[in-house]
Amino acid sequence: MVWLMASATGLIVASLYYAQPLVGPISRATGLDAGAAGLIVTLTQLGYCLGMLFIVPLGDLFENRRMIVTALCVSALALAAAAFSTSAAVFLAACFCIGLGSTAAQIIVPFAAHLSRPEKRGQTVGTVVSGLLMGIMLARPVSSLVTDALGWHAIFILSSIWTAALALLLKLRLPLREPEHTSTYAALLGSMWHLLKTTPILRRRAAYQFCMFGAFSLFWTTVPLVLASDAFGLSQTGIAMFALAGIAGAIVSPIAGRRADQGKSRSTTGMALAAGVLSFAVPLLVHGERTFALGLLVAASIVLDAGVSGSLVVGQRAIYSLGADVRSRLNGLYMAIFFMGGALGSMLGAWMYAHHGWQGVLMTGLVFPALGLAVFATEKRQH
Repeated sequence: MVWLMASATGLIVASLYYAQPLVGPISRATGLDAGAAGLIVTLTQLGYCLGMLFIVPLGDLFENRRMIVTALCVSALALAAAAFSTSAAVFLAACFCIGLGSTAAQIIVPFAAHLSRPEKRGQTVGTVVSGLLMGIMLARPVSSLVTDALGWHAIFILSSIWTAALALLLKLRLPLREPEHTSTYAALLGSMWHLLKTTPILRRRAAYQFCMFGAFSLFWTTVPLVLASDAFGLSQTGIAMFALAGIAGAIVSPIAGRRADQGKSRSTTGMALAAGVLSFAVPLLVHGERTFALGLLVAASIVLDAGVSGSLVVGQRAIYSLGADVRSRLNGLYMAIFFMGGALGSMLGAWMYAHHGWQGVLMTGLVFPALGLAVFATEKRQH
């Protein structure tokens, strides 16, 4: 069951990122202006953020399996609409709905925590979150490879099919879970502001991940455009190979989890934020010929993904230790703030690349983890 949930979260969140390396071909096919190309990723993440705030908290109120299956059906329909879109407006609307439907992943993660025995809860959540991270990181190379072979429409058609199949599988395999909460939806949403206001660790961890995921989305929204440009001239397959290299950063996840279990969350967070700064500062300051510059970008992508993975695992561990009765709401708030950073990063990245080139992108990206480090500097040492 744990591996089913981990695989499911990976497949679900992957649909948020299929378009990220395809911004160029999709923009040309739908007539979307280059400066507005970032909206493809931004609207997907905005839909996801709104789903975090208004759909995921319902996991504390309504039967979880039904919510997951319904959200997956919405996602499958939206992916099919994206596949057959011929205009920018229809494609962008489909992107927004893909984001809304993909919130099923964030209903599954706290569901897994509820199903797990207390002594195994951290291990269970870590495994499911690892599946989610792999989905995020594998989505880009998979979509690039499929696009190179079959065109950009194909990845959305295939994703629609396997999302619908996943909805059926989870309906058959997941147990029922009726939450004990008896509040109304309005009261549930109203309580979220109170939770945010009275939970300092939630605010702090969400701020760190807002900055890290903003940098992550900015980098991965714009780097395919740079790699496909005359400076590097890579094909979609070449871009896929580049994205696969970034997956090496995922090896940090279990290491970060073990360090957090040993009481080293603070130092792990500092290293993750510093990795984010380095991933932009080094390519900004160090230059060389084409092969050297490409190698430097590969290294930067690995370091950035490692920083984002480490920060996420430590943050999730902290959030899930705060109480079972509010777990879905806490997770919704954390992930909504997290993905708001991603939406902002995607939008700024495409705009900066269109108007100020790759150097402008690197300078903007550097700001995100630098702000995270500034917030981290205010954290007090605690035993």
